[in-house]
Amino acid sequence: MHLPARRRPAFEEARIFEYPTHLREAAETLPSAPGVYVFHGEAGDLPLYIGKSVNLRQRVLSHLRNPEESRLMRQTRRISHIRTAGEIGALLLEARLIKQHHPLLNQKLRRSRQLCSLRIVDGRPEVVYSKDLNFATEPDLYGLFGSRHAALEVLRSLADQHKLCYAALGLEKLPPGRACFRAMLCRCAGVCRGDESPEAHRTRLLSGLETLRMACWPYRGAIGLVERHEGDVQIHVIRNWCYLGSVSDMARAAALDRADPGFDADAYKILCKPLLGGRAEIVLL
Repeated sequence: MHLPARRRPAFEEARIFEYPTHLREAAETLPSAPGVYVFHGEAGDLPLYIGKSVNLRQRVLSHLRNPEESRLMRQTRRISHIRTAGEIGALLLEARLIKQHHPLLNQKLRRSRQLCSLRIVDGRPEVVYSKDLNFATEPDLYGLFGSRHAALEVLRSLADQHKLCYAALGLEKLPPGRACFRAMLCRCAGVCRGDESPEAHRTRLLSGLETLRMACWPYRGAIGLVERHEGDVQIHVIRNWCYLGSVSDMARAAALDRADPGFDADAYKILCKPLLGGRAEIVLL
């Protein structure tokens, strides 16, 4: 029997909210500083959720006051935290810890097994994989995707926006000399039937892909990205868009420049703007 919304158990659970008093003391003793926090469960001190904030105390207290998170709060038995010297450090550490510990309630930052991108080969886009190419140094890659399907969906969307031909993009097969169905609907500019040149079609394709262009690693080797907060200093060691760890002084930074662990999409997304935009304090290692 289908229950009306007002009688569903999930609705009742959220409606009858009880403040998690067993966590109040732990939350109120957190520092008002940047860092990463962890909600631990009962079974083997299991991490249930890992988050980050520029103000740990304020952020964790907001969790406690949120009725929609009451189930998580009831399951939480302990709160731990790690201080950082800024937001970038908190973002990098959060991403690393989530991939290491696989918390039950974190999904977005788990490592993708099929990280791929688009590359133009002989005038056509093809899907390439990070297991085959170093995405940090390979030029002319477009977009980061968790699967081949996601990459092809973006390519179809670009085709629709720029009147590109599915057949010319390799998204469908056509007999020689035959126009595609989308050309008859005026959704393709007609390269498949000679209405435009392959060069004109390729120009529009590259123009559409340009917004997805990935940045190659802009340094010869590793760098230290420096963050400061109320006297605390952290140097985040990065090479080829990979976060290698954080230290408090330059003498220890070089020791982290070890074998490249592989391209990390999360670190790339976190670091692109501060590094390429010139907003970060950088030291060469």
